[in-house]
Amino acid sequence: MSEMTNIGVNRAVDCTCHVDAMIFAFECFHDGWGVVRLVGVPHKEVAFNTHLMNFLSGKTLKGAFFGNYKPHTNLPDVVKIYARKELELEKFIMHDGPF
Repeated sequence: MSEMTNIGVNRAVDCTCHVDAMIFAFECFHDGWGVVRLVGVPHKEVAFNTHLMNFLSGKTLKGAFFGNYKPHTNLPDVVKIYARKELELEKFIMHDGPF
């Protein structure tokens, strides 16, 4: 990627759950200010192997496990919003199945 832009990218988001794509997204940053957000969750046994200089050069790596949603504190607010009919959850239901 840095060959395409001559300096690298400023921001990247990876949602693939594939560790090689995550590493590529991180390594293609511009030194000093690049930020990547990893959204996909790879298998727990997979290692994220990159050179330490990628961190020391000022690049930032951030993750979001399930969108950083915290059910204990966030779910009551979602229920209140739904009860006030401000959130239309029904439109996100794709199919029904037996309980």
